[in-house]
Parts: sequence; structure tokens; C-alpha cells
Amino acid sequence: MSEIVTAAMLVIGDEILSGRTKDKNIGHLADIMTAIGIDLKEVRIVPDEEDEIVSALNAVRSRYTYVFTSGGIGPTHDDITADSVAKAFDLPCEYDDNAYALLEAHYAKRGLEFTQARKRMAKMPRGAEHIENPVSVAPGFRVGNVHVMAGVPSVFQAMLDKVVPTLKTGVKMLSAAVPCPLGEGVIGGPLSEIQKAHPHTIIGSYPKFGEGKFWTELVVRARSQDALEAARKDVESMVSELGAMN
Repeated sequence: MSEIVTAAMLVIGDEILSGRTKDKNIGHLADIMTAIGIDLKEVRIVPDEEDEIVSALNAVRSRYTYVFTSGGIGPTHDDITADSVAKAFDLPCEYDDNAYALLEAHYAKRGLEFTQARKRMAKMPRGAEHIENPVSVAPGFRVGNVHVMAGVPSVFQAMLDKVVPTLKTGVKMLSAAVPCPLGEGVIGGPLSEIQKAHPHTIIGSYPKFGEGKFWTELVVRARSQDALEAARKDVESMVSELGAMN
């Protein structure tokens, strides 16, 4: 079987934790990762605090194939992601010549002053590679396996589109849904035994309530069609047998 490729995400920003801003990037990243065969294994939301960002980043970047961050690379005083990533990698954070020239030309074209605040967006860890920003010019960057991107959803999505072709991908996860009119209290035990019997699958159980009764949405996932079908048949048989008893 091909290598399993994994990812983690750091969502950076006090505004997310306070509820002032509702995150829209986690779901988008999860959808894209699933579509290209990368397992998004962990998401952390951290405040605009250097030590917290450094600690979280160092915890995940050694565990997963890729790390994606969103937020904290703008022009304001609390945009400290670039400095924090540089510290995590023990690199100086400095003006990148190409990013500086790109932004300088951008603001000159718009007739706007290239202020110190705007210059902040040209700072990144030494040696970082740019992630193109086709929406608002200021680039994200990549250091090692860490991809640092903006928090604004439209910009995050545009940057991710540029990143995806550079990623190695794994075997895509296949899935099959099994209708189940029974509640989790009925199927929980037998379903656990089926999961043990099919270790190369992931069986999800999602309780639902409608029309005055509980039922369950069952989803079988696997990277092998044979493994998927074998587990699906056992789940269907379980549902049929228990349904006849209830």
C-alpha cells in the first residue's frame, strides 16, 4: 500500500477563540485534503501568543507530513505568525527581498504609502519559499513541511490552490454509507466487534433524531475496495439481524 500522507492545521488568532470571527478555513482544508488523499489528523486553535504558537507548531510538525497554518500574517501588531514560525525553526525573521519588492510595487501602483505596518507583511523566516497570493498580493510562505497562509477565507483558499499541486498525496479514502433505522444503544456492541474484525477500515457511527425516533448514520471508510466491501457486508448483515429483533 502507498504511504499514508498526513496533515495538521494550526488556526491562529484571538478572534477565533473569542468568537468574534467564525472560522471557515478548517472545513475547506478538510474537504481538499480528503479529496487528494491526505489525512487531516489534527486541528489546533491557538492565541496570538508567540510561545503558544511555537509550542503547538513544534508539537505537530514532527508528527505529520504537512502542517498548514491560517492567520496572523497581516500588517497589525498582533500578526506574529512569521516571527513565531521563525523561532520554531530557529531562523531569523527578516524582510524577504522579493516579497518586499512585490509589496512595494503593489502599493505604489495603488498610490498608497508603503508604511511600516505594510512592510511587516514582507517579513518571513530566512530561506522561506513564497506561497503566491493572487487575491491581495502579500505572499504566504513555506518552511520545511509548514505552509503559512492568511486567515481571510478567500485568501486562504487561493493560497491553498497554489500549494496543492506541490504536495505528495496518498491513497484516497473510499467510503460507503449503510442505512440503519436503529439507535446507537442497539448497535453499539455488535458494531464494535465488526470494527475489531476489520482493522483496515474506519467505521463511523453518527446518531440522528427525526420524526420522534432515533436512528443512526453508519459510514464505512477504507483505502482498499475489498476491505470496504467486506466490512460493509458485515455491517449490513448486523443491521438486518438486529432490525428483525427490534
